[in-house]
Amino acid sequence: MRVDFSSQDYLRNPAAEIAKLRAAGPVVQVHFPIVGKVWTTTTQELADRVLKDSETFRLRREDGRVVGLRWWMPRIVQTLANNMLSQDEPDHKRLRDIVDEAFRRRAVLDMESRISAMAEELADDLFATGMPADLIDRYARKLPLSVICELLGLPLADRAKFTSWALGFTRFKSAFGFLTMIPNILAMRRYIEGHVDMVRAKGGHGLIAGLVQVERDGGKISRDEMVAMIFLLLFAGHETTTHLISGSVFELLKNPDLRDWLKEDWDRTNMAVEEFLRFVAPVQFTKPRFVSKDVRLGEVEIKKGERIMPMLAAANLDPAANECPEKLNLSRKPNRHVAFGTGIHFCLGHQLARVEATCALKALFQRWPELELAIDSSRIRWRERPGLRAIELLPVRARSKG
Repeated sequence: MRVDFSSQDYLRNPAAEIAKLRAAGPVVQVHFPIVGKVWTTTTQELADRVLKDSETFRLRREDGRVVGLRWWMPRIVQTLANNMLSQDEPDHKRLRDIVDEAFRRRAVLDMESRISAMAEELADDLFATGMPADLIDRYARKLPLSVICELLGLPLADRAKFTSWALGFTRFKSAFGFLTMIPNILAMRRYIEGHVDMVRAKGGHGLIAGLVQVERDGGKISRDEMVAMIFLLLFAGHETTTHLISGSVFELLKNPDLRDWLKEDWDRTNMAVEEFLRFVAPVQFTKPRFVSKDVRLGEVEIKKGERIMPMLAAANLDPAANECPEKLNLSRKPNRHVAFGTGIHFCLGHQLARVEATCALKALFQRWPELELAIDSSRIRWRERPGLRAIELLPVRARSKG
């Protein structure tokens, strides 16, 4: 089937197009920009099966190349793609174990009060340069970026650089658009390598200092793997959470009754965030996988050497997993979503993303209880980047400072 996953029609209402895909079958073939022709799943059951069967559905081809990379992509892209998200076992576990401790539940909960304080400070400054303000630029991006900078040990003063680079990474939808971001990637690599060299020479704090110590202690991590790890943690560590926060705020501003329900009892926020993870679904697809042997999946015979990309957005909207999935229900229980994936590649930062989103919503609406959209919701546009559901601009204003 041909679906434009970067169109405004799709991004405004993914449920409608996903329903058409599901009607065509639990496994369908689609054309995905840059990746090309690929199988995808339309049910949660089959998404789970593919993601948990890491022997049949692999992230690397038999020659060791990452499945999603194309022949025309520059070497720098291949280097940075050589991270734990694109590794099969045992390399995936080797790299993940190095940073796993920093993202465990206890470590994240220890950070919660600091994250909450950051969110409150940013909420106070939301309209510091005038009203209306773009909630994404002024708040939704700043919070997770500040948190990951602190976690990695990167200077907050460089946040503007990271924002500029991140915007370049999320605005392409074609091979040409992909190539235009190469200067950003090169600049990012130079920056990371320079910072790592400085930490080696002078010491530092945070996860980067920890990686350097692992290297000194003879741990199994190469220079390129270290750079790729930092690149991954910096951008995966803030980009998707940015769009989770902005997408959640957008839904609450469109539905004041839901916002008021949340404000009645802030203890409901954790449950609401689970529903936003399911419904907003910033990450629409997983990475493409190589089929290592002939396999029957959803009554479809898939041949060895073909590729498959489980669709997380479709899994989250599967009526077999969640009742009336096309409806936003902040009190949904149980909530069977796979926003963080499943299997060995279950998102490392799931605890952090949950805490950041919870703190962000509480701080924002406690500070600005009368927050509202500054334009009609029909004028909101999404970035035309397939696989990522990200609002372009979210202008907001407040009738009262509360």
